Amino acid sequence: MRTISSVLVCALTAAWAGGASAQEIDWKKVDEALGRTAAVSGDVHRYGFPRTDLQVTLDGVTIKPTLALGGWAAFKPMHGGAMVMGDLVLLEAEVNPVMTKLIANGLEVTAVHNHVLRSTPLPFYMHVGGHGDPARMAAAIHDALAVSKTPLAPPATVGAAPSIDLDTAQLDQLIGVKGQANGGVYQFNVPRRDPITEGGMAMTPVGPMGVAIAINFQPTGGGKAAITGDFVLTGDEVNPVIKALRSNGIDVTAVHSHMLDEQPRLFFMHFWANDDALKLARGLRAALDSGTYASEIKHDITDGEMYGVTSTPTIFVNGVMLRVLSADGLRQAIDRAAAARRASVPPQ
Repeated sequence: MRTISSVLVCALTAAWAGGASAQEIDWKKVDEALGRTAAVSGDVHRYGFPRTDLQVTLDGVTIKPTLALGGWAAFKPMHGGAMVMGDLVLLEAEVNPVMTKLIANGLEVTAVHNHVLRSTPLPFYMHVGGHGDPARMAAAIHDALAVSKTPLAPPATVGAAPSIDLDTAQLDQLIGVKGQANGGVYQFNVPRRDPITEGGMAMTPVGPMGVAIAINFQPTGGGKAAITGDFVLTGDEVNPVIKALRSNGIDVTAVHSHMLDEQPRLFFMHFWANDDALKLARGLRAALDSGTYASEIKHDITDGEMYGVTSTPTIFVNGVMLRVLSADGLRQAIDRAAAARRASVPPQ
């Protein structure tokens, strides 16, 4: 069987010295090197490389590029130049030729993996990135893609956007953020609560930098939708989310890392289902909620252990643990704390 490899390229490496400062970046040169203009969000310039030339089917569904085949590269000013992160979609035979070009031009490859299962052909994803002069990095990415069949001509002007035959208002309510239509797919970006850094650089805005939870709905008729995307999780959130997805009839198709030096350490969990869209949205909402407080609980446990907490309830009065849990013991502890406070206040 022919397979596709979708190569997700994402890393930070000092590939070129002497890059321009953030204020001096000539984005027109980056546009020219990549043969297209960017979508700009904050200080991030993101370029799309959808595999519109491919026809990938899964469970009878023809996957739209905006559902799971949308390659991209995002540039963010950093340390006198720019950082680039991206996700390139490739045929299996294209993986190593593209990888060889990337490496030869100073970029790092940090992951090669699948996102879905059972598709014909089967996509994989490789992560690429770099740090330095943005125009030179853009040229390197273009040269690497040129050895693949990725369409590199400027995207054609599209007509009216395909309608989204789903109850998008209900989907927005269930997922908890406002989605947007893109190429016949209804897309959500759900940010994590905690900040994410890579190589000491804040990964913001999280959507364009590829570190938001991505959830995509492609209508398949009769109120149904094919869904895919990825959850962005810390280690202690992985299994609660797996259990929530599986208990709601959603396949878990991959769990892996995308980056090398991010903080906190993150894992990306991909999923697939084709069923009633609102039913699936409820299952995704359960998965989103399952990991919501895992990190906070872990931090609370760590703090408790540091202060000697071995059971609940445990009471502290002015930072001193109450050893005897009784009304008299609590009263005496409060009296001691009040007396110490009075003694520390100088007379007027």
